[in-house]
Formats: sequence, C-alpha cells, structure tokens
Amino acid sequence: MKRFYKSVTVGDDAAILLDNRPVRTPAGNRLALPTRALADAIAQEWKEQGDTVVPASMPLTKFANTTLDGIARNRAAVAAELASYGGNDLLCYRAEDEPLAIRQAAHWDAILDWAHETHGARLTTASGVIHVPQTPGSQTALAKAVEALDDWTLAGLQPLVTITGSLVLALAVAAGRLTPAQGFVLSRVDEDFQAEKWGVDDEARERAENLAAEIEIAAKFIALARA
Repeated sequence: MKRFYKSVTVGDDAAILLDNRPVRTPAGNRLALPTRALADAIAQEWKEQGDTVVPASMPLTKFANTTLDGIARNRAAVAAELASYGGNDLLCYRAEDEPLAIRQAAHWDAILDWAHETHGARLTTASGVIHVPQTPGSQTALAKAVEALDDWTLAGLQPLVTITGSLVLALAVAAGRLTPAQGFVLSRVDEDFQAEKWGVDDEARERAENLAAEIEIAAKFIALARA
C-alpha cells in the first residue's frame, strides 16, 4: 500500500505512533511492545519504508502482530503444538551410517545434555527413522519449559522450531545457549554431510541462506523483547 504517514515515533508505553496516531494490528490491537528496544527496532522498520509500505520488509512488525493477534488469543494451543515437537525431536534420530552417526553424536549430544541439565528432559536417541518414544517425564518437562515462556518469546520460538525441526535447538537459541547461526548449523548436520559427498546446487544454497536469515530475525525478536 502507499505510504500514508510522515513521522514515526514511540510513545511512552512503547507503542508505535504514525503521525502521533497509534498503529493497530490487523486484528485492531494497539501495537505496543514489551520493551523500548523492540519498539525502536520496529519503528525503524516503518521509518525505512519508501513511497510504498512493503509488509514483507518488516519482519519484526509481523512477529509483533502475530504475538498480539495470535499468540495472546491461542496461547495454550500454540504452546502445546510447539511442545509436541519434543516427542519427535530431530536430535533423537541418528543415522545408521557410522560416519554420519559419529558426526551427529559429536554435534548433538552436548545440546541434549543441556536439555537434561536445564529442563530435566532426558531424551532417548536411536538409529534409523522409526519413531523413538520419549518418556512422559521428558515430554512433560519440555512442555513446562515452553509454557514458562512469555507470548513474545513463543512467537519467535515458532519459526525456530519449524525450521530446525528441533524443540531442543529452538529452546537453546531462545535461551542464548546457542547463537542463531549455531542452531541452524546443528539442524543441518545431515544436509551438510550429504553436501560434502555430492555437492550442493545454487537453489539449495539459496534456500538454506533464506532459512538462516529467518532464524536470525526470530532470535533477534526474542532478544529485543527481553532487552
């Protein structure tokens, strides 16, 4: 849509103001942020728009809208869906091919240990693609870890989980145990192993770069919401 405002400011309640009028989310909620740091970053997205407002170029605004319009209304369902990834976590499925299995263990075991030490979730690993049942205690522990997060963190956690395929990696990135780049690399141990053997085409490389950028933005949103 065409740009309809001249000034962008942040109100005393960390709300985004366009020409001194509050911005509303698609559902009509006031776009008020939990921290000044996040408000300033979102205000900058609006300031950088040209003659046309391009929503795709404002990812932090999109995350904020998701939080206020979606997470806040459906918190229990969102938390349950994210927690369910703990029952099929990427890190629990190891290759039957020994060289890859050794690499997976070297990269993933320390993070699984972190999940146990931090959240009390001792996840079971196995070779192959057959479903690995996790203990009720471990699944409950991970569910509690997710439920303890605020709405803003849950919004950022969603893409971290879906892109990596691992609730453990997502929680580690959200907690600062891993950087976004480290979390992405750990989620692609299998792909990188195969790429070393067979090479990688430009399309796959571009897709990986886009996913890595999405993880960076999600982690940035979480960090700013806590700043």
